[in-house]
Amino acid sequence: ESIDSAFARFNTTITSLKALDEGYSSKIYVRKFFKGLHPKWSAKVTAIKESKDLMSLSLDELIGNLKVHEMIVKAKVERKPLALKTKKKSSDEECSTSKSKDEEYAMTVRDFKKFFKRRGRFMRQPQNNKKTSKKAVMTRMVKVIENALDAAT
Repeated sequence: ESIDSAFARFNTTITSLKALDEGYSSKIYVRKFFKGLHPKWSAKVTAIKESKDLMSLSLDELIGNLKVHEMIVKAKVERKPLALKTKKKSSDEECSTSKSKDEEYAMTVRDFKKFFKRRGRFMRQPQNNKKTSKKAVMTRMVKVIENALDAAT
């Protein structure tokens, strides 16, 4: 349940209570709203209780704080992971020319190099602890990719 829908339900209840002349202080509204929230919000509620003075915290300030937290959580979920994408070949494309295979191979190697430049060096060091040059490492990676592509065809 989103904060907006929870607040809408809570606001309806508050309005009904005010119509019956049963008004409460802002502090009590804040505590009641905390109790009515879904358990997934318990960590944020605890953080707010510990960091804010509940005596001076208004309901609007609380709702604003929870909405900001909700947007941050949604933004984290919507991020796309960084991964290499594969292309699935159809049976019609299996008869492609060697030129297109060479282009595809070149693109794969280029993307692979870009990936490792961006992400840093993940390579395991050789067991003899000998420093290797970038060129030697890239040559080995290209050979691995060539072997993988040969095995796939």
